[in-house]
Amino acid sequence: MAHRQFVIAGLYLLFFSPTLFAEDWPQFQGPLLSGVSKEKIVPWTETPKTLWSYLTGAGWSSPVVAGGRVYLFHRVRDVETLTCLDAKAGKEIWSESYPTSYRDSFGFDEGPRSTPVIDLDDKCIVTLGAEGKLTGWELSSGKILWSKELQKLYPAKKIFFGIGTSPILANRKILVNVGSKGASVVAFQPRTGEELWKSGQDEVSYSSPVLARVRNKDSAIFFTRDGLLVLDPRDGKVIASHPWRPRNPNSVSAASPIVKGDQIFLTASYGLGAVLLDLTKADSPSEIWKSDEVLSAHYNTPILFDDHLIGIDGRQEYGAKLACIDWASGKLLWAKSGFGCANLIRVDNLLLALTEKGELVLIEANSKEYLEKGRVKILQTTCRAAAALSSGLYYARDEKQLVCIELMK
Repeated sequence: MAHRQFVIAGLYLLFFSPTLFAEDWPQFQGPLLSGVSKEKIVPWTETPKTLWSYLTGAGWSSPVVAGGRVYLFHRVRDVETLTCLDAKAGKEIWSESYPTSYRDSFGFDEGPRSTPVIDLDDKCIVTLGAEGKLTGWELSSGKILWSKELQKLYPAKKIFFGIGTSPILANRKILVNVGSKGASVVAFQPRTGEELWKSGQDEVSYSSPVLARVRNKDSAIFFTRDGLLVLDPRDGKVIASHPWRPRNPNSVSAASPIVKGDQIFLTASYGLGAVLLDLTKADSPSEIWKSDEVLSAHYNTPILFDDHLIGIDGRQEYGAKLACIDWASGKLLWAKSGFGCANLIRVDNLLLALTEKGELVLIEANSKEYLEKGRVKILQTTCRAAAALSSGLYYARDEKQLVCIELMK
């Protein structure tokens, strides 16, 4: 199958499914796994309209969108449930589930954290539950095609808040950071669940992988519990690795890697901070700069625009701020204190920020100052799931409901 290649601000990202609709949002962080949308929006002059809302179960899994349908993975009582809705009307088309006994060790939300990935070629959607159950579902009906208990098949150290990494689709394979010795990453056939390859020694993290061209090679890039792991998605061969792990055993790495040319940016909280790695000269990356003073993201992935990054700096418990830094040097360009944690989507030169308090904030993406263009309350309880944007409709969820907001008429 031929690859289709997109170029955004000098960042080469691969999109491995030629049948996907341009406006779809089929996986975590969107079609390019970057939080960047090709759609157009303008600053609103009146409060955006809520087209519909849908009562949800527990979880922090993000909605995904394809072919005029929205798919939500959530927990309803003691079953993990995949629900399919009409994207414009919010009407339920089907809802299927399987039992779960997951209990969070810290008493947090016990629903799924991982976001599904849609494969239109194989006409299926793949989910990863909070206790590590990987499941393939028929896209049209919700029929379960296969399931695998990853923690039993690939024993790994228990992590603190359930499984949070999201699977991705690359070269007609589902790639998952499993975190077992000899099986840090495992590739599966989307329609059957057959294991295709396994690779690496790193432990699992909460970060979701991305796809990119690195050193002229198609690459799957993971921020594991141990650091950077770059693999060839065809066979799992290790292309590069670099240790970047918090010393605190109770810490997590949750933000996705960000790629610009042959450079990769990683960020985490818990005293670790951010690092920019150069992969041009050798299999062992070199550190261009590192710092725990700027853009140490707790769990939200920053957004790349031009030669800058905008993202959340700091822990959610301690009043995180929104910050903009220079890509090449890590220099802090501006910061908005007290902004709090937020999911970010970039649309051209605008940012859509969904805060933990349920506010949708429209911000101009620039490197000089914080410029807010609009703010509206769209959800009432804590928001930690990423949002989705498709055909001018913005999909966001909190602990109780999924809403569809009309940004373009």
